[in-house]
Amino acid sequence: MDGLLTIGELAARTGVATSALRFYEERGLIRAERTEAGHRRYPRAVARRVAFVVFAQRVGLTLEEIGGELAKLPADRAPTRQEWGRLSKTWRARIDERIVELERLRGGLTECIGCGCLSLDRCAILNPGDRLAEQGPGPRFWVGDVRPERTRSKSRSQHTAPGDRPPERASLAIVKPDLCQE
Repeated sequence: MDGLLTIGELAARTGVATSALRFYEERGLIRAERTEAGHRRYPRAVARRVAFVVFAQRVGLTLEEIGGELAKLPADRAPTRQEWGRLSKTWRARIDERIVELERLRGGLTECIGCGCLSLDRCAILNPGDRLAEQGPGPRFWVGDVRPERTRSKSRSQHTAPGDRPPERASLAIVKPDLCQE
């Protein structure tokens, strides 16, 4: 078993905790050989697979998706440049979506919370009666599929709930400070 790494050596090389390496092995993301005493030994190519798992998680892939992608790569050797290239092409759209999502979040944090109104009586993020729950779980404004709207009724502080119309998934709504009153 020369040239193989112990779990501690692999953890030191990859920066991933030994408990995470065991978890990845349980999930089938990496494989270890066993000594006669039952100790794990990893081929050096496993370090690349671990790096792949870490990066894929940062991109937002689930462990199930990561397993599916790793299944396309050889388990017994390091992938070639061409194999990595084919795999990375499938990630471009996912990474682009993540970038748009993060930019929307950054813009919302800067422009809405940064507007300074911080008023639950006047802010367009107000969600009376939790009507946004009808649109689905999570922060609907931040996800970008619901656009905050105002009405010009008796009180300027009243807002229409985005649930009064179908969500606009294609629009990448960013809450703008002009939706808040001074």
